[in-house]
Amino acid sequence: MLEANRQTAEKYGIDFSQIENKVDLKKNLEILGNDLTFLEFREYERTKHVHRFHPYLGKFIPQLVEVFLRKYFKSEDWVLDPFSGSGTTLIEANVLGINSAGIELSGFNVLIQRVKTQKYDLEKAEKEILDALSRLKKFSQKFQKLSQLSFFESYNQNQKLIKTASSYLKEWFSPRALEELLFYRSIIPEYQYQTLLMVILSRSARSARLIPHYDLARPKKPIKETYWCIKHKRYCQPIDEAFKFIERYSYDTIKRLKEFVKIRTSAKMIIFEGDAQAIKLPSKYKFQGVFTSPPYVGLIDYHEQHRYAYELFDLPRKDQLEIGPSFRGNSNLAKGLYKQGIISTFKNLDAHLIPKAKIFVVANDKYNLYPEIGKALGFKIMDVFHRPVLMRTERDTNRFFESIFYFQKE
Repeated sequence: MLEANRQTAEKYGIDFSQIENKVDLKKNLEILGNDLTFLEFREYERTKHVHRFHPYLGKFIPQLVEVFLRKYFKSEDWVLDPFSGSGTTLIEANVLGINSAGIELSGFNVLIQRVKTQKYDLEKAEKEILDALSRLKKFSQKFQKLSQLSFFESYNQNQKLIKTASSYLKEWFSPRALEELLFYRSIIPEYQYQTLLMVILSRSARSARLIPHYDLARPKKPIKETYWCIKHKRYCQPIDEAFKFIERYSYDTIKRLKEFVKIRTSAKMIIFEGDAQAIKLPSKYKFQGVFTSPPYVGLIDYHEQHRYAYELFDLPRKDQLEIGPSFRGNSNLAKGLYKQGIISTFKNLDAHLIPKAKIFVVANDKYNLYPEIGKALGFKIMDVFHRPVLMRTERDTNRFFESIFYFQKE
């Protein structure tokens, strides 16, 4: 595997010697059966089946979860993810026949998780997706007869267009794209699988914003004029429609639903919405272990990255309850509050972890906080694995290293 991955790294201009200097790849191979570079997987393979229902900045790749769950847990065990994000741990556990539960603060993230884990009548789901798409196509055809200028003029004259009070939506979408998004939203209540259509709509809205083609993850401001596109190496126009994205993601969602149903097991996937520091789980839940990737310190705004969805669906935000929010930065005070938040989370859930529970925490721990956190909780460090994070999909291609801390509850 090492030699094959060395050749792959060379192919993509990755300095494999730098990786070997910082990561004990032989140790990873010996213990885990994988060097944890995952260079053998192309991007479309890393985001297999329902994992790609909706992009999510900061999630770990499913192959990483699979390696550890397969090594340290067995079928019918229960695994907890107290920061379950977009539900990666839950899905990977299910495929392996392992029961799982996730706790998540963000209402939008919970929506993504529920859509990924729900059981569907595939025939009905496909019919509803295609019916909604067909109705949107008819609605969108009127825009094809208008020049961009004439549509902007009609928009400004308020000629029987769908209204929204959201200044954010008006600022970040072209008039045509916003009209298409709002029309699609208006018909969702007429279908059984409403949350599935909501995720298709949200994924499309993310792509249809007035942003450069190369900056989907962290756009700074709307782009309303021709710009030089780093991705396409030419001048590009601002995005003017949402229909093409809704069409693309409608068919993609159907395909991914069918892929997952083939490998889905009967293992349970339970979702709890709330603050992991304070939530009270039913006493019946006991977990053999934890696999989680907590928030970073001051790096990602977990609510703001999906603001378009919060605005479209009028979801309540809980930014003030986030651990390590970006607005606090990475000062000593912020780091102290972060440690306090992680410690409070595990103390709150301690009664649900069996003695000797295996606890895996994936973190880019550049401030060396987790050894201190483990000590404060009385967790014994059994091992620490390191891995490079490579071949990222955002424009920011800086490579970094993350650690997987293996603790055991004493």
